[in-house]
Amino acid sequence: MSVGVRVPEKSGDLPRYRLVLLHDAEGKVLALLPVASLLNLVAVWKQTGRQLQPVRGDDAKRYFSQDALKFQEGRDQLLSLPLLLSPECLEHAEVELLEPHSGLTFSVLAEKLKAGSHCNLALTVDEIAAIQPEGDDVAVITKAVERFTALRVKQRLEDTLGLPSLSPTVKKIIMLRSDPDAGVSELVPVVRVDPSLSAQVMSWAASPYYAAPGDVSSIDDAVIRVLGFDLVINMALGTAMGQMLRVPEDGPRGATPYWLQAVYNASLAEALCKKMPAKDRPQPGLVYLAALLHNFGYLVLAHLFPPHFTLLSRYIEANPHFPLDAVEQQVLSVTREQIGGWLLSSWDLPEAVCTAIRHQNHADYDGEDKHYVKLLYLANRMLREQGLSDGPLEAVSDELYAELGLDRAQAEEVLQNLMSNDEDIKELTTALEDQ
Repeated sequence: MSVGVRVPEKSGDLPRYRLVLLHDAEGKVLALLPVASLLNLVAVWKQTGRQLQPVRGDDAKRYFSQDALKFQEGRDQLLSLPLLLSPECLEHAEVELLEPHSGLTFSVLAEKLKAGSHCNLALTVDEIAAIQPEGDDVAVITKAVERFTALRVKQRLEDTLGLPSLSPTVKKIIMLRSDPDAGVSELVPVVRVDPSLSAQVMSWAASPYYAAPGDVSSIDDAVIRVLGFDLVINMALGTAMGQMLRVPEDGPRGATPYWLQAVYNASLAEALCKKMPAKDRPQPGLVYLAALLHNFGYLVLAHLFPPHFTLLSRYIEANPHFPLDAVEQQVLSVTREQIGGWLLSSWDLPEAVCTAIRHQNHADYDGEDKHYVKLLYLANRMLREQGLSDGPLEAVSDELYAELGLDRAQAEEVLQNLMSNDEDIKELTTALEDQ
């Protein structure tokens, strides 16, 4: 399962309101708010004096899928729960109610909701954007760090964050990644002298996912015959960055595991890249690296803002239809894409990789590295549909496929081929997690 749902198409002319089931030690509460808005949990807590929390997505699906809710008597009983209503809810004679985890929809007369308590609990994407700090990414990140932590920003922001320093091996690999003339002969000696990286490379080469013929007998064999320069250097960088920071324990419940999401995104983005027309095709190795690190900023947010990260997780659970970057702006005033893209850029990773990570949610991005950006956007949305990547389920336009020189059926075939290697990918993921 992944964090994210799709809001069904509107079935009629009635205004639509979303149902969110909340609970605490005192019992259940039902919140009703406009379907395209964010449930502001802090506003709920302030106005009710209760620390109401959203139920897990799986629990919401089971609760709202009860047979009793197919009938009017059951729906009346549902609406007998204590209600929190956005004020505009009672401006209409009749409204349609929707619960996105289960797909439950039904209409109700506003007079049946009058017993509910009015609560300013909803925010739109535009309202969230209007209160964000101004400035470039560094200015935004600096303000967030100062506002939400006890850290005092130093002259160099990266010195403030308290992140582990890059190891000598990682620094050498970054230099090789940035050197267009570097090859296997420069990489193999770096791998040989680092025991941890050597073990990783041998583990990857032995994975069924790469189906190496015969036994892999040495580092040279693993790099030259099985994996190749690009794959080794990109996976080494990706895992080194990801393992600098601990995967948070109190993330959104039901979320796709970090490394599983990373490997699937990297594998699919690279495979889609290789199907593009040669004249427009970006470097597959850099596409793989960008997708492997696409969620790196998530680890940085958890590292920097532990108490607020827990709050962020609850917000994501309460708003599975809402863009993740907008949720992060509301809670932290900074997004994982902003902080991840900036930090990797400060570590001198290739510009195309940093740009792709920073703008991966912008399907309309039109800069020099737009194909990197759009491949990450496409791969992530396709995997959300399979429950293998987190975020709201969103349709991908035919125009985006056309810009990449792909068609929808071709991309779906690539995805299905990848899914057929599901067990091998999971084994490779385990090898990454265990390093």
